[in-house]
Amino acid sequence: MVFKRLLGSLGVGAPTVDTLLQPEPVLPGGTLTGQVHLKGGQADFDIEHITLELVARVEAEHEDGESEGFVVFDRFTVGGGFRLGAEASHSVPFHVTLPWETPITELYGQPLGIVLGVRTELAVAGAKDKGDLDPLTVTALPVQEAVLEAFGQLGFGFKSADLEYGHIGGTGQQLPFYQEIELAPAPQYAHQLNEVEVTFLTGPGGLEVVLEADKRGGFLSPGRDTVTRFAVGHHDVRDWAAEVDGWVRRLVEHRAAYGAGAAYGHGAPFTDHGQHGHGGHHHDEHHRSGPGAGTAIAAGAAGLAVGVVGGMVAAEVVDEVGDFFEGDDEGEGED
Repeated sequence: MVFKRLLGSLGVGAPTVDTLLQPEPVLPGGTLTGQVHLKGGQADFDIEHITLELVARVEAEHEDGESEGFVVFDRFTVGGGFRLGAEASHSVPFHVTLPWETPITELYGQPLGIVLGVRTELAVAGAKDKGDLDPLTVTALPVQEAVLEAFGQLGFGFKSADLEYGHIGGTGQQLPFYQEIELAPAPQYAHQLNEVEVTFLTGPGGLEVVLEADKRGGFLSPGRDTVTRFAVGHHDVRDWAAEVDGWVRRLVEHRAAYGAGAAYGHGAPFTDHGQHGHGGHHHDEHHRSGPGAGTAIAAGAAGLAVGVVGGMVAAEVVDEVGDFFEGDDEGEGED
């Protein structure tokens, strides 16, 4: 998809910019390719630099509740240092590597309601304008698909996905936010769990799978959260259904000794398991995600079939994401 607009802060007669991204989804840690197309204005302009920003819509907790905002999580200078003649055309190809922790926006072609974008910033004669904004589609790595598929085989269902501002203590997290994929419990765990939240903290050598379970309370005991994590290699070959079932069993078997006062992440960043409380996760506060863009996606994101309801909700998510990019572009033009 290409977005074209006049560089508002540079005035009438300034250059225009189009950025065209590769049509295929990109993987976390993968290479994003495309071209920035410039069209000269009514006079010659010195193009100082062309910079791409990776932007994400992120939820944040604070004392007054929750809010949403946009975070730039990486920048790449892809060109500059040339003069663009009046009415002249110029194209700059680029190849940039996404951060390993880049969130996934779709699974098996099903949008998850995560909003990522690539914004093009043009610096001309000392002035800067964020001129072009394109939606970025990121699909899951094979090992991420394998883990989520295993949850689906066990009977877990996809509820929603969002991005949370903050850091998960004791991990090697690099970005200022992390992704949560919320799953409804499988029937065999429905009496013990309200939901399971899955976070992938990915790196070149593998990933940490962080699981948080919202546990149901009993007659004499309140519900509470438990958190644990597991190290996985990119090329691991396992019986993933059995592996993930074992992870979930460890979650539900946590006892009060691992309550909310324990420090999450004690020990090495990568461990084969951890029985820790909720401290350090979500800024040491309990959080249950509110209804965001993908809250009601009744889709088969964990390998389950997409039904009629799932398809309808997914279409609504696509519309909302489109509105964001179109609205943002128009808003920039008013500056």
